[in-house]
Amino acid sequence: MKERPGMLFLFIILTLSPALYARNRSFSDVFPGMSAADQKSVFSPGGLTETKAPADGLRLLPSGELGRIIARPILAKDATCYVESLQIIPYPEGRQADLLAVYNAMGKVKNLGGRLYHSATRDKYIPLFENATRIEGPRKTDPVPDPPEAGAVPARDTMYIRVKDSNFGNSYYYSEIVIETYGLLYNLTNFRSLTVGPFPVIRENNFVSQFYIEPVSDGLLVYAAAAAEVSDFIANRIHIPSAIEKRLKVIIGWFTDNFSKTDT
Repeated sequence: MKERPGMLFLFIILTLSPALYARNRSFSDVFPGMSAADQKSVFSPGGLTETKAPADGLRLLPSGELGRIIARPILAKDATCYVESLQIIPYPEGRQADLLAVYNAMGKVKNLGGRLYHSATRDKYIPLFENATRIEGPRKTDPVPDPPEAGAVPARDTMYIRVKDSNFGNSYYYSEIVIETYGLLYNLTNFRSLTVGPFPVIRENNFVSQFYIEPVSDGLLVYAAAAAEVSDFIANRIHIPSAIEKRLKVIIGWFTDNFSKTDT
């Protein structure tokens, strides 16, 4: 029996990733049953951030299989702590709520340099990352420019990043972006040790962070979770939770600012 072109087209559409054709789930679809108090924090400027001991697990995960996928690399670490962040960011006027704008916002690595955080020890705002650039790879660390904005979202993308960190000096990360469910999942892992002077603080592959971004009907949903595996010696001398939290906040701020300025 001869296939009808219309039926074949319908089959192709229905077997694509949901993120490519579905739009605008609500926040409650992704996080059902969240308390009114937590929701109020999530929808407020800065969102909801929590630091937990490993025994307490991750509390703010999306429901279902998506949450399990996000949690897997975080929970695999023998972590000192977990840090989670969840917020809804209102769409800028005229901004399209689509994954292409999200993907292009993630690509502007150079803009990560110079973003400020409040240093408690200096009591002033300073750049967390003095500069940031893509690099060719883990062995060849020559800088490469950010590419022009994409016209379509790839199913998977990878990049290598070098930042000059105010605490850890030159720091090297591997990043992977994948389409996951109705959004994009952005993984960031250090492929070289993070050091203070000659001393390693977080050894290679022992810092992992996951960022899940989905355009929902309420605004742009941004969930982040991170963990760092460090020795007791380091944990007793450096406040790892605040070190992770400020990096999550700077990265989220970088991404959301890029999103508001991305033309797609």
